[in-house]
Amino acid sequence: MGGRLRALAVVAALLAAIGLPAARAQQPGPPISEIRVEGNQRIETETVRSYLTVREGDPLDPFTLNESLRALFASGLFADATVTVEGTSVIIRVSENPIINRVIFEGNDRIDTNVLEAEVQSRPRTVYTQTQVAEDADRVLELYRRSGRYAASVEPKIIALDQNRVDLIFEINEGPLTGVERISFVGNRAFSDSTLRSEILTEESAWWRILSTTDNYDPDRLTFDRELLRNFYLSEGYADFRVVSAVAELSPEGDGFFVTFTVEEGERYTFGNIDVVSSLPDVAPEELQGDITTESGDWYDASEVERTIQNITDRLGSLGYAFAEVRPRIERNRDTLTIDVTYEVQEGPRVYVQRIDIVGNVRTEDEVIRREMRLVEGDAFNIARLRRSEQEIRNLDFFQTVDVSSIPGDNPDQTVIVVEVEEKSTGELSIGAGYSTSDGALADFTLRERNLLGRGQDLRLGLSLATSRQEIDLSFTEPYFLDRNLAAGFDVFRVTRDRQDIASYDAEETGASLRAGYSINESLSQTWTYTFRQDKITDVDESASRFVKEQEGERFTSLIGTQILYDERDSRVRPTDGYFLRLGTEFAGLGGDVTFARGTIGAGFYYPLFEGVVAELSAEAGVVHGLDDDVAIFNRFFVGGRDLRGFQRGGIGPRDLSTDDALGGNAFFTGTAEVSFPLGLPEELGLSGAIFADFGTLTSIDESDPTIADSGLIRSSVGIGFLWDSPFGPVRVDIAQPITKEDYDETERFSFSFGTRF
Repeated sequence: MGGRLRALAVVAALLAAIGLPAARAQQPGPPISEIRVEGNQRIETETVRSYLTVREGDPLDPFTLNESLRALFASGLFADATVTVEGTSVIIRVSENPIINRVIFEGNDRIDTNVLEAEVQSRPRTVYTQTQVAEDADRVLELYRRSGRYAASVEPKIIALDQNRVDLIFEINEGPLTGVERISFVGNRAFSDSTLRSEILTEESAWWRILSTTDNYDPDRLTFDRELLRNFYLSEGYADFRVVSAVAELSPEGDGFFVTFTVEEGERYTFGNIDVVSSLPDVAPEELQGDITTESGDWYDASEVERTIQNITDRLGSLGYAFAEVRPRIERNRDTLTIDVTYEVQEGPRVYVQRIDIVGNVRTEDEVIRREMRLVEGDAFNIARLRRSEQEIRNLDFFQTVDVSSIPGDNPDQTVIVVEVEEKSTGELSIGAGYSTSDGALADFTLRERNLLGRGQDLRLGLSLATSRQEIDLSFTEPYFLDRNLAAGFDVFRVTRDRQDIASYDAEETGASLRAGYSINESLSQTWTYTFRQDKITDVDESASRFVKEQEGERFTSLIGTQILYDERDSRVRPTDGYFLRLGTEFAGLGGDVTFARGTIGAGFYYPLFEGVVAELSAEAGVVHGLDDDVAIFNRFFVGGRDLRGFQRGGIGPRDLSTDDALGGNAFFTGTAEVSFPLGLPEELGLSGAIFADFGTLTSIDESDPTIADSGLIRSSVGIGFLWDSPFGPVRVDIAQPITKEDYDETERFSFSFGTRF
């Protein structure tokens, strides 16, 4: 501003100097005889002249000189510039901006210096300007605000050096985290404030959220919360719902925000008439009725409308109508509070895939992404397959973001599919620690690369050390073996188990496995394995059962097996809905020292009873039969601990009463009925409870002796459990009471497990 005022003063002085009144300022003056540049130290004189809009010989015009001043200031090279006219000579006096020697950040503990350096535009060996530095300070301040520190302050300072250089220092006072003190809702009648808080991402500050950032104020998150509230109300039938405003007010102390959502719920609607209209030949509307997920009288749910559209689109695609479009026609009746939905099926434009462009993948090969696409060049374009392709690419878990879209192709009947990805780290170095009543103290080390050399291959080296078990294994998986949808790989392993407390011996397994698996459809998959291993029974105690002593030594097992899995669960980690069926068979005898056949079957069913309350019914059974010899002890089943709570690991089944050694069994089954539920505590604490009933048995052994107890009685137990998704890993505590048992069974009323990875 000072430079501009100075320039205006120069204009007035020039008008007087050349004797021209302001009214006649447009008339040309005498020619300029000389232009002198003074005050420049680092910048060449010719460089200064290059910014001027006048040259020697040009008429002396104050307005042209003023434009020259503007150009000098706009270059950013000068802190000040003035023009003086002496007769017909023009003297340009400049004061150069200094050069930045170093950029220093002080007081930044929460944000790394390299992050701040990438944010600012001021760099060493560039020209210092106050405007640029002020903008940089604002950028740093915005970075802190986005990390939840609205009380932060940034003050730029300079230290003058010789040769017109300066050190630029940003003094930062990070201040405390600016949390969300309170979240309130105005206008909500159907749902309580606590219910609505559970639907949004922003959370109120609390001591237990020390490892979370969702309780820090973020305006972008608040915008997303508005959309989450809208989706929630639309799924509950409130079709007229809208968020009037979402306001965040900073507390007077500046250490917290008060967030208020003002909403208009409107009336709640139910589905009225639901119909399907088809203009496609050979497709009767009645054929598509089974794909509708709602019925008249149900509360209106916009997400179910979308699901129905997806179901009908998939059905039409399977019937050969690749270009079919499904459009819902929605008619709202405010008098009856019903919404009529008509799904209109019609032939869409015939568009084909011209090509598929993949961008953003730096290390992942194109082929890894292309093989997850459900569309290829030349296919009929289908939006349902496009959505499925995007989900399959996301399931790889190689990318931070995945966006699959379509743009017009070279011709009207062509489209180009653009797959844009942002890669993330796929290497893992994890260290685990924990304790369980079954294995004791444990430590786990894993080195893994899930996208080896960008080819989608999985390489893993694991080491597990526990009080009663040590294991080391190396595994490799090629997800598309021979360019087919066939996941093949191998495992090399060595496992030692301390079973002194159970049966007075130690066991060792050393071997390798080859495996191949494939998906038959979205829910059904099959896996084949071949294993060759060496089994050792060592360190048999002198007081051990003679049936255990007979097993001492080593044997070689050559085993081929297969497993078929049908999985309809919504999650394999913590399912809340759906079911699974699993069938496994194994045969040993193609080489090796032992021959047997073994089969197992398992099933589980999960059903949400209420919000957050899930019922589980699961069962598993197995049988092993020796073909030429008796079944070795390391190939038998042991039951207890995790699969039958209330009893120790190996606590039930055939037992030598003379030594109290568990001998394992050739047949077993176990079952669980459990209901998990929230404890009424804040959801972010991750605490939940469970009540359960376990039952099962282990029986049948090849040996026959009066000292062996094997009643085949069904054991059962009931109990309660507590689960905590702690910041340090999952924790579970179970307290079980055996109901039916034998006198010789080994019981365990309390079990505890804890583990983590970091």
